[in-house]
Amino acid sequence: MSALVRRRRLAAAAATWRAFAAHRAGLAGLALLGAIAALALLAPLLTDAGGLDVTKATGAPYQPPSAEHWLGTDNSGRSVLLLTWWGTRVSLVVGLAAAVLSVLIGTVVGVTAAHFRRTEGLLMGATDFFLALPSLVLAIALSTVLPRGLATIVLAIGVTSWPSTARVVRAQTLAVEARPFVERARALGGGHAHVVGRHVLPAVLPLVLVNTTLAVAGAIISESTLSFLGLGDPTRVSWGSMLHAASSYGAVSQRAWWFILPPGLGVVAVVLAFTLCGRAMESVLIPRLGGHR
Repeated sequence: MSALVRRRRLAAAAATWRAFAAHRAGLAGLALLGAIAALALLAPLLTDAGGLDVTKATGAPYQPPSAEHWLGTDNSGRSVLLLTWWGTRVSLVVGLAAAVLSVLIGTVVGVTAAHFRRTEGLLMGATDFFLALPSLVLAIALSTVLPRGLATIVLAIGVTSWPSTARVVRAQTLAVEARPFVERARALGGGHAHVVGRHVLPAVLPLVLVNTTLAVAGAIISESTLSFLGLGDPTRVSWGSMLHAASSYGAVSQRAWWFILPPGLGVVAVVLAFTLCGRAMESVLIPRLGGHR
């Protein structure tokens, strides 16, 4: 039986990949995301992190691109290429962690509200309250009150951007629990854990996966915004902190376009990659939600 289940799962995974591969935009996003992730992972192996220290800067402030510094230098004489490269790591880690936290909270709230109907009023009321408030303003408030650091940024983004996921998951959970096979499971004595674990979550997980992929793009933008406002981790280099430094130390007045464009293009590239992948996954996985048995 286990061998049969394994073959069925492999066949389903192969079919999903073939459907995903049919989307050229999704493949392009996946290739771009893979290249960015590879650069982030290889940064400690191919570069020297000591170059991020302002006391070890080797160039002149705002030196234009040259053979020595391919993307020029920042206001402290550090290589913009090195800063952008290492900023990839922080932006990806914060974006992924915040998106996972946000989707996890939204999934728990949505499933709980739909399955345990006594809690629906309270949980959906809290969801509507958070939806009515600007998530970025709440994130700024949390980042200001809590100690500055990557964990604070992840927490601030995660606990303020879950309501949309909660509403979508709740709607899907209600649709799944209205189907005959769930009623049969309950009639046969299936408890809450059985119904949620064996029927609800398998049907909701594709939707959660798509939401996570799309949420990463928003989380990276939020992290860049908070860092640009000076609320990021002062000990870490991220694309948002680079834009903050460029704005604070006169990169525009110095016409140091090489200090502004790389981190901005990095944000655009990562957000575009996750969005393309998420849209392709949405078209592949969402139609299958109705086929769960």
